[in-house]
Amino acid sequence: MKKTLILLWLAMLPASVIQAQNAHIQVTEPGFKVFQFPRTQIPRIDGDFTDWDMVPDSYAVTIDDMWDDTGKHPTTDRKTLDVKVKVGWVNGLNRLYFLYEAYDDYWDFNQLSLHNDTYEVVVDADLSGGPHTDEFRINSEVMSRIDGFFEFQNQHAQNYHIMTPPTEGKSWTMVWGPQQWLKYLPYANYAYDYHFSHGQSGRLRMEFYITPFDYASPEGPEKSTESRLRENKKIGLSWAVIDYDGERENNGFWNLSKHHQMYGNAHMQRLFTLMPLEPQFRKPVECEWTYTVVPNTRTVCFRDQSYGPVDSWHWDFGDGTTSNEQNPVHTYARDFAHYVVTLTVTGPKGTARCCKVWEVCVRDTKHPSGTSYD
Repeated sequence: MKKTLILLWLAMLPASVIQAQNAHIQVTEPGFKVFQFPRTQIPRIDGDFTDWDMVPDSYAVTIDDMWDDTGKHPTTDRKTLDVKVKVGWVNGLNRLYFLYEAYDDYWDFNQLSLHNDTYEVVVDADLSGGPHTDEFRINSEVMSRIDGFFEFQNQHAQNYHIMTPPTEGKSWTMVWGPQQWLKYLPYANYAYDYHFSHGQSGRLRMEFYITPFDYASPEGPEKSTESRLRENKKIGLSWAVIDYDGERENNGFWNLSKHHQMYGNAHMQRLFTLMPLEPQFRKPVECEWTYTVVPNTRTVCFRDQSYGPVDSWHWDFGDGTTSNEQNPVHTYARDFAHYVVTLTVTGPKGTARCCKVWEVCVRDTKHPSGTSYD
């Protein structure tokens, strides 16, 4: 009986809904790597691309990883189009940095319209998947396309049509949704380097960053939620190069995704991993820790986040007590508010220390210790 009811329910659904429910398309492996820049070497968006010299070629995604899904070019020909992309990130900043390098035998960029050689980037940083443009909205029976655009499009995954290069006076990118604030500082920035005119051949280099959002509100950034980027996190990311050669129609849609509709369905993107720092940018042993204060208590949960081989830990909680646990839980006796806490770690490759002055603060409002605040 239950199975019969389910079949009847499916029969009543629009074909578009059934297709979406049955399309078990996931971001595809093998994935690609996102290079982590050291905090002291954050790339400047200034058109000087030497900041990217440290990024190994093993991080490069080339035209060999892409395909022309129009069928006009069954194989690549670097004499007509060549593409190389590197993606980076910085621990502590919710930004994705890009170095885009391309050679084209005919650069097309003389119109103030969507017709433009384009690098189209789509990102879904929390792997929420599913449709994110009005065309693929699930509730098409009750939501019009115009309502879908203003209330749904670009919210959980964002699409950027980046002009390569833009006609003079033309915006550098079209954000495909109502959240036009996404393409301005501090959420994005860009710089180009090229020496050709419309219709000529040549090499273009571009660096830019974008800020991915788990929820990008049409009402603005103050009502939006940035995607939190962290080491080893996997994100959905894809792009396509739309190549025009002076004709009305494009001369190729070179896609990194295996599915043309990746531009509107985040399930169809590729998998990228936010990599840890390369070993040459780290010390053999680095000490780091975080903490959480249990609300309305003097109890603090400490967590070791040190790097390298470590086999012993020594915590000084700043109140005369210590611990040799890796991740201790400590309850302070006084509402002194702030303490100097130090962790020292030791391993076969050396010793490191991390001290945080007056960062750990405690106050038990329900059971105050009655001590003075010094």
